[in-house]
Amino acid sequence: MNVKRMSRIALSLAAALTVGQAFAATRGGQMTFGRYADSLFLDPVLNDANLDIWILTNLYDTLLQPTADGKGVQPGLASAYSLSKDGKTVSLTLRSGIKFADGSPITAADVKWSLDRARNPDNGAWVGLVGSIASVAASGNKVTVTLKKPDPSIIPALATFNTGIMPQKLFNAAPGKNDAEKAKAFAEKPIGSGPFVLSEWKRGSYMVLKRNPYYWKMGEDKKALPYLDTLRFEIIPDDNTRILKLQAGELQGAEFIPLSRVAELKKDPKINMVLFPSTKVNDIIMNNRPKLKDGSANPLSDVRVRQALNYAVNRDALIQLVTFGTGKPMKSFMSSGTPLFDPAQKGFNYDPDKAKALLKAAGFEKGLEVTSMATSGSADDQALLTALQQMWGAVGIKLKIEQLDAATKTARYRANDFQMRTGAWTDDIADPSEITGYYAVNGDTEAAHTGFTDPAIEKLFIQSQQETDKTKRAAQYRQIQTLYAAASPTIFLFETPYAVALLNNVKGFNQIPLGNNIFEATWLAK
Repeated sequence: MNVKRMSRIALSLAAALTVGQAFAATRGGQMTFGRYADSLFLDPVLNDANLDIWILTNLYDTLLQPTADGKGVQPGLASAYSLSKDGKTVSLTLRSGIKFADGSPITAADVKWSLDRARNPDNGAWVGLVGSIASVAASGNKVTVTLKKPDPSIIPALATFNTGIMPQKLFNAAPGKNDAEKAKAFAEKPIGSGPFVLSEWKRGSYMVLKRNPYYWKMGEDKKALPYLDTLRFEIIPDDNTRILKLQAGELQGAEFIPLSRVAELKKDPKINMVLFPSTKVNDIIMNNRPKLKDGSANPLSDVRVRQALNYAVNRDALIQLVTFGTGKPMKSFMSSGTPLFDPAQKGFNYDPDKAKALLKAAGFEKGLEVTSMATSGSADDQALLTALQQMWGAVGIKLKIEQLDAATKTARYRANDFQMRTGAWTDDIADPSEITGYYAVNGDTEAAHTGFTDPAIEKLFIQSQQETDKTKRAAQYRQIQTLYAAASPTIFLFETPYAVALLNNVKGFNQIPLGNNIFEATWLAK
């Protein structure tokens, strides 16, 4: 054997060993992760907050799952699936031997019941994602989903949180006279089939998840995931406190790192500061109704005022001030990473003179005052609204900031009891239907609780939900985005990545562009 060949073999062996070592995950242990706010309601159907969604995906499993890049779909509880040529029938085959976290088998009957519950028009804000389902049939390990009409988003919809499969018998055994009461009781200690199961929950303080011993997915060592024994979430609203606890080693990870701290933490040798690609858009959600909850007149009901507020925002300056160069201007209500985003959308340029002219035309030449809710303890919220105070002040708009804890802010928002609020959206599905149904359609969420409605958008959205021609569907969404921008129900700000800080010994964590925090393959190096 010649020397060159021996060298090549040696290099190949070294590379193989390196790859092997990279996947030599350590099993066991507890990871403590700092969250900015606690979950509210751990039911996959009856919720509408990321505070819940990003935990639900660790507790409940779905028939299909998003891929690691968040752009595609892969098998989940269903090992195989197919869509008929006419686009009206989805056939799925369940994996053999799959179980819920209590050890009971997952049956096709559980799948049928879960999907029927998810598509019930009376259940939750996300029913539109599966509203095309006409019926679900179950037989053995086969599930057949028949659609009322072709639905271009049905496959990714079966990989979203609200189609999480639940144990019918356990849910029905929960106390309560109706679905909502049973859901409230069941969600206090839910049983799903995700990688973890809820073990302990002290609201507002901490949540403990234990590994699900019956989880179906295998790790690199050919044993069942997850690698961790315990996943503990500490609720720490104050950004600085989360970071200090991470630096002290009291946490192994922390979410929603202020973008102002990213550069600093990247220099810390003990920390892996990660900016995960996202579909996150940051905006100001405005109440568009003529009157506010307290009965007072609302100037934001005038489209000219809403447009003025948009033109009075210097997005390039905000991106430097608030995101420290990590963001990019919003051009549409949806992110540039959302399928069928229209790259021709121009958004709003910074034009204070046009803002003043619009305010004058609306009868507010002498100015007006508006109030925005902010999340207390959030450095990003404080930086954003302080900058907006100056920008809007230059055109005669006085901004009052109302600091609220996350739970109160969310409750007020859901009750439509606000004038403005800092907002952020992340897609949960690789399709534009979700964000459009939430933001632009006056359905269960009343267009992101703005009260906005536009008959033309409503009609286009209905058409898009059954249009299988990609070119025609893209044209429909182009019109929707153009009409929405003209109506200005929200303030377009910027797109940002997910900023998560981890200790260097944390391996295998991923936050996909759809926002899901994936802990199933996370492990702690010794």
